[in-house]
Amino acid sequence: MRSLPALFASFFVLVSSLPAAQPNMILFLADDLGYGDLGCFGHPIIKSPNLDAFAKQGVRLTQCYSGSAVCSPSRSALLTGRTPHRNGVYTWIAEGAEVHLRTSETTLPKLLKDAGYSTCHSGKWHLNGLFNNPAQPQPGDHGYEWWMATQNNAGPSHENPNNFVRNGQAVGQMQGYSAPLVVTEAVTWLKEKRDASKPFFLAVWTHEPHYPIKSDPKFKALYPDLTDDVQKEHHANVTQMDHAFGMLMQALDEQKLADSTFVFFTSDNGPEGDGIKTPGRGSSGGLRGRKRDVHEGGIRVPGLARWPGKIKAGSTSEVPVIGSDIFPTMLGIAGVETPKDRTIDGVNILPVLQGSATRVERPQPLFWRLHMAPNAKIAMRVDDWKILADETLTKFELYNLKDDPKEATDLQEKEPTKFATLKEQLIQHNAAINAEGPDWWQRLSPSGGTPKGADNGKKKKKKAAAD
Repeated sequence: MRSLPALFASFFVLVSSLPAAQPNMILFLADDLGYGDLGCFGHPIIKSPNLDAFAKQGVRLTQCYSGSAVCSPSRSALLTGRTPHRNGVYTWIAEGAEVHLRTSETTLPKLLKDAGYSTCHSGKWHLNGLFNNPAQPQPGDHGYEWWMATQNNAGPSHENPNNFVRNGQAVGQMQGYSAPLVVTEAVTWLKEKRDASKPFFLAVWTHEPHYPIKSDPKFKALYPDLTDDVQKEHHANVTQMDHAFGMLMQALDEQKLADSTFVFFTSDNGPEGDGIKTPGRGSSGGLRGRKRDVHEGGIRVPGLARWPGKIKAGSTSEVPVIGSDIFPTMLGIAGVETPKDRTIDGVNILPVLQGSATRVERPQPLFWRLHMAPNAKIAMRVDDWKILADETLTKFELYNLKDDPKEATDLQEKEPTKFATLKEQLIQHNAAINAEGPDWWQRLSPSGGTPKGADNGKKKKKKAAAD
């Protein structure tokens, strides 16, 4: 008969050999939130108490990039780990457009679902032109067991929207404001709809602060000193999104899920408008450019991550990361292998988030391409160097972001050797991406609008051949 110490030793060996429980994961995405739009990223006026508190509980990423300077491509990069022209979602998708996230792409929710995760999407989708139409894939076709979404913006505005669809069925008029409604759906799913025996992946993609916006009067009341009604509406709208984020974090606490859940918060691109007079009063944090521009202000966005016990609270990282990194990072956290049958542009940044890595080895460079007139440009970052080009690849700019984060001084003449090297790399990398992705960008409107002859799905009933 074995002694008690021997039995205890055998038990501990058995327990330590069991696979670790797969953590839950949340991807929270704001819409048109600028790099400087949160208190924890330096905004002097906007109130974002929940995200400011969240930043103190995890890591703040000061060089976090979206996958594009507009919405749909950034979203496609998050779900596929692939730069947008490679996965086909090269621009914002108008209703009726041919562009969509194809089922030939392997998505994060699909891989996690196959690995035993319960999956849900709540909020803006904007990854097809034929929304809730079998002619193109819908959220459920990409791995979401439960979803409530809009094609693009909440309509007619963030107040009492009437264009949400839940699992293929129109929801009808909803009472309230978009971000809290989206989070309420997510919380209901967490508490009542998901399979609680499984880990979960939850995507919460708010419409705030994308225009046309509408903010709850209680949030506008927090800005009594603002006399500009457009500015007040915008700032309150960010606070409305922050409030919704707080609702979700509170639900995690109530369900005792916070410690077992990895949460990543970011934005799809930089702020709308000019920031001064036009609608769109978001802040680029002093960086050059805004939405629809591949200069820093259009693509550098807030990034926050929390995983209690795994990510150091109150930490900051200056390592450049990008939206396409979310795909391999979350797969790595879940213990799921990253696909080997295609080019993955992102890398697993968990060591960066945990502070154990001060740089990232990237087989593919950070890359952006905006196929939208009049700002059609390409950009690539390698270490501290960033090169930009027009789409004809005849006009270039070169910056050292460490010394010049505002991209004020073009260095192509002062650094001819570095410029020649990066120029050739950019041309070759862009050509490789073009060779792999679909040719929609060559055939469709450079504005990203509805292609000529589109019927907005009224006549299309067959599954798209490009799937």
